[in-house]
Amino acid sequence: MNTARSGIKIIVCIMVAAMLTMAGCASSSSNVYTYEQTMQAQTVDTGTVESVKSVIIQASNPPVAGGAIGGVTGGVIGSSVGQGHGQGVATIVGALAGAAIGAAIEHEAGTKNGLEIVVNLDSYRTIVVVQEADAPIFPGDRVRVLTAPDGTTRISK
Repeated sequence: MNTARSGIKIIVCIMVAAMLTMAGCASSSSNVYTYEQTMQAQTVDTGTVESVKSVIIQASNPPVAGGAIGGVTGGVIGSSVGQGHGQGVATIVGALAGAAIGAAIEHEAGTKNGLEIVVNLDSYRTIVVVQEADAPIFPGDRVRVLTAPDGTTRISK
């Protein structure tokens, strides 16, 4: 019985570590560059912020890995409960509950606070950029608009 509990604790720790690892994979921050974005010339425009609106940035991929990891973990934990037919039911219920919890954790980890920033460029164009809310930007601020060769655009002061 003690060995089973130790095994369950190990599996739960692996599940949590895997989901936390997935949480930090992508960024739309004005302060974070991917390796591919370094050492490339970027176009710089300047302008004045017209408006700023708070938004939620959600990961575009459905939460699959968290659900799968949670389902396996829940099934293993459920299989250690009861005996016979009850053990089978506990395994199924544990797998379903684990999948739902794992998917919810992954979904939440993939959600970030963002800003929708409208900028009136000095070239008399108006653009909108959505990025993480990692730097304070307010209407009236003078900003730089950095556009990478791949079209990625970010606002910085």
